[in-house]
Amino acid sequence: MSGRAAARTLWESARPQGDVRRRNASAWLPHVTELKRDMRRFADSDEVDMVVVGCGAGGATFTQRLAHAGWKVVCLEAGPFWDPQKDWVSDEWGSHHLYWNEPRVVGGSHPVPMGSNNSGRGVGGSMVHFAGFAPRLHPSDFRVRSEDGVAADWPLSYAQLRPYYQRLERELPVAGQYWPWGDPHPYPHPPHPVSGNGEVMLDGCAKLGIEARVGPVAIANGRFGNRPHCIYRGFCLQGCKVDAKASPLITHVPDAIAHGAEIRADAMVTRIETDREGRRVTGVRYVRGGREYVQRAAAVAVAGYSIETPRLLLNSTSRRFPDGLCNDHDLVGRYVMVQGAPQTAGRFAEEIRMYKAPPPEVSTEEFYETDPAKPYVRGFSVQTVSPLPIMWAEHVAEQGHWGPDLRKRMTDYTHWATLGALCEFLPQAENRVTLAEETDRHGLPVARFDHSQCANDGQLMEASRKVMEEILRAAGATELMTVERYAHLVGGCRMGRTAEEGVVDADLRSFAVPNLFITDGSVLPTQGSANPALTIMALADRAACRLAGKEPR
Repeated sequence: MSGRAAARTLWESARPQGDVRRRNASAWLPHVTELKRDMRRFADSDEVDMVVVGCGAGGATFTQRLAHAGWKVVCLEAGPFWDPQKDWVSDEWGSHHLYWNEPRVVGGSHPVPMGSNNSGRGVGGSMVHFAGFAPRLHPSDFRVRSEDGVAADWPLSYAQLRPYYQRLERELPVAGQYWPWGDPHPYPHPPHPVSGNGEVMLDGCAKLGIEARVGPVAIANGRFGNRPHCIYRGFCLQGCKVDAKASPLITHVPDAIAHGAEIRADAMVTRIETDREGRRVTGVRYVRGGREYVQRAAAVAVAGYSIETPRLLLNSTSRRFPDGLCNDHDLVGRYVMVQGAPQTAGRFAEEIRMYKAPPPEVSTEEFYETDPAKPYVRGFSVQTVSPLPIMWAEHVAEQGHWGPDLRKRMTDYTHWATLGALCEFLPQAENRVTLAEETDRHGLPVARFDHSQCANDGQLMEASRKVMEEILRAAGATELMTVERYAHLVGGCRMGRTAEEGVVDADLRSFAVPNLFITDGSVLPTQGSANPALTIMALADRAACRLAGKEPR
């Protein structure tokens, strides 16, 4: 690391936390389960300033920022208000209740399974069970059309989002080594200790001349406010019972409640209400405890993510919007993207015990940008991942092992190390959410998600597999196996410069209805090769600050 990078890292890690506490005191407040008891409650007949649909990465951040600015905000969440000590368990099978398990229909030539790796339910959303990987997008991600001739350019630049990335990295907080890729930058917390899985990747990358770094993970390295240090139990994907890993439930909801917001859980929003002319939204219709209610609001922000947000808009028809709210140009539900996320594992003679750490420990973005020498555009990142025994058994069974052979191979679990890639699949108009004929328990049409890969997508998957195999072989692996899978969801209500390009503008305000906002990952025009959580939060932060007139100095 250069002297300048070392100096910036030291300065960042030594900065006082007063500004963080002033804008978001969540880490210093009593635990969220205590704050909930005295939470403000609004009546449905109260016209609140903003009703937010969904309390995940985008919805919770947007709620906290507006409540902190003095707005009257109600955040409606379809799932429960989690109590980490009572509701989360360090057990793979016992954690399935954290996922969105409502029915959905999938199709296309490459259908995407819905559930544990791309959907969440309950206060905190899918960040409750995300791995903690928290990288930024690169500046090039905002100019993909201009630089690579594919996909679409964003209606805002990386520079416009940078201050919000910096704010959120300090609030989560994010731990990691100085980051040399994209827009080089330090992180507020130093990197976590490296486990056997991380040592394997660092060793293999060093032997191949591939630059790798420890981090970035949204997991406190050291005490942060009232939040404790990570204890390296390895159950990040099952909800962090010790509150070391960031999720909106503990990073933004406490401050939102302290500033008068109501988080109304177990409230499934079924429709967005508009005035007679369809020019403004007036509130939302929702079901709670088997009864239907309408919450009045001066404005509405939808943050149900890339499947449920388009579904809600498509179900909110009217004379003004016969094909779904804001769907004048047939863009609602289109350009939904997943990332190709193959995982390649290698067996080593010594024990690795890959589960003894946060899953994403070591990363490289050496293959992130377009390489003119390659037959494909854009790229992929590689990280350590640490599948726990049930998922590991699924991986092994997928290779054709079953019965006694599977049981024998499971006894070898501690000798394997696993790497995972995030491949940037390109947005395609026909990869979309529509309404299926099937209905849910509320009588509403469920979402149908059709997905197919293009040739570039397949080439990225193959290229990433080869790189992971090379790293593991260089580190000494004697046997390899790969499973193809998908991760994350973005798109479906993308940003654009005009109504013909997107559903919302750069401030996440819908073109069709001026008091309707979309503040989740569905607004991303492209996805890069990064976990989207930090970008979703940064976009919601920026939108709320611009709306409230409190942009960072």
